[in-house]
Amino acid sequence: MNGLSYHAFDVWWWPWVFLILAGWAANDAWRLLGVAFSGRLTETSRLFTIVRSVATALVAGVIAQLVLQPGGDLASTSLALRLGSIACGFAAYRLAGESVSIGVATGEAAFFAGAWADL
Repeated sequence: MNGLSYHAFDVWWWPWVFLILAGWAANDAWRLLGVAFSGRLTETSRLFTIVRSVATALVAGVIAQLVLQPGGDLASTSLALRLGSIACGFAAYRLAGESVSIGVATGEAAFFAGAWADL
């Protein structure tokens, strides 16, 4: 294939340019479409509800995989520590009036404290 591919040019900078272009096309093209159509959607529309549900399910799936089947250094921590950190973060989120930043910070603090204490 002689098109615009990762190995199209034999210069040191081409892989970086290719990754930047591919990264832009994969992400910002969808953002531009979202901006173009956002004025026509309402938060209560059926399409918006479906899109929000799919996005929430994808995030939940990634979090579940990180907790239940971790890789790298996270795999050396116990399941109880990972689940306990999530519980602490969720409790802080609810107690702080559904503040995402407080929930995340509390969950991280619980995880790092437990990892430091070797729980």
